[in-house]
Amino acid sequence: MLRLRCTVFAAAQVALTVVWALLSLLTAPLPPLGRYRVITAWSRMVLWLVEHVCGVRYRVIGGENIPAGPCVVLAKHQSAWETLAFQRIFPPQVWVLKRELLKVPFFGWGLAMLRPIAIDRGAGRAALTQLVEQGRDRLDLGLWIVIFPEGTRTAPGARGTWHTGGAWLATKTGAPVVPVAHNAGTVWPRNAFLKHPGTITVSIGPAIDPTGLKAEALNRRVSQWVEEEAARLGSARQDS
Repeated sequence: MLRLRCTVFAAAQVALTVVWALLSLLTAPLPPLGRYRVITAWSRMVLWLVEHVCGVRYRVIGGENIPAGPCVVLAKHQSAWETLAFQRIFPPQVWVLKRELLKVPFFGWGLAMLRPIAIDRGAGRAALTQLVEQGRDRLDLGLWIVIFPEGTRTAPGARGTWHTGGAWLATKTGAPVVPVAHNAGTVWPRNAFLKHPGTITVSIGPAIDPTGLKAEALNRRVSQWVEEEAARLGSARQDS
């Protein structure tokens, strides 16, 4: 039954992605916020599908820590799930991602319409300069910026290298940093076809003011909170 449900979900997700990618191309004349609301309706529908077809639900703790103004979110990355759910949990946002994702048929087309900060990871210092310039522009527009500092998805309990780009952006722009931990990988593992029924917990920490901090110190402070909180959440998903 689990495999059947996941097959139904996968088929519905693919069909929805094709339709919504083509629709997203028609949003070009809209202002950024209007375009965002239309395109990200896709993620809300996928979340609805995975909940009602596969039984994947979630709860948020620390929601009171979400500031009113634009921030930089530095989060754990375990699954494709959080890239969907963050669009529902946090205010309108853009992501920092590798440029290659924009070339993915259909999905990449819709992604490009959201004006993400797409960088070349091999560009070194130039990538950091691009990150700060485009990041400041997005923050000035009132958009949040979501970054996964580990750069790739890690299994629950694992820890990747925390790159300093997100902390660098925060220290250069003065934007508060919101640390986020979760255990999505226990329900929707990396590159996994099967999604297991259960409730994911997303934990949002108090915003951190980067004033007076160097990027390395800020990165250590955020990573320590996120990793400790992720370890506390661990694999203890709530079964549905």
